[in-house]
Amino acid sequence: MARVKGAMHTKKRRNRVLKLAKGYRGAKSKQFRTAKQAVMKSGVYSYVGRRLKKRDFRKLWIARINAATRANGMSYSTFMHGLKLAGIEINRKMLAEMAVNDQAAFTSLVETAKGKVNA
Repeated sequence: MARVKGAMHTKKRRNRVLKLAKGYRGAKSKQFRTAKQAVMKSGVYSYVGRRLKKRDFRKLWIARINAATRANGMSYSTFMHGLKLAGIEINRKMLAEMAVNDQAAFTSLVETAKGKVNA
């Protein structure tokens, strides 16, 4: 049986890692060993970042809704409670979009929520 050498697969694997490390500074983009460590670390960062992004956007939406509700004389928590009592199910992303771009519609939502909380 003929001897099989792994040079082709090794080179392919190393080139794949170096391609992922393209743009890194210094040895991290040139040397396989340091590039491999940098690519593994960046993979961890991107995995964590995908989860943090969801939290960050939710915080942003809540901050925007809170600012708009306070401008209409109501707090965020009572506004959300009023919407729940009114049976209005709009997610925070859409509420924040309305607060920024369509203030008239958002004001009518605030009035609806006020009516339900006070009743």
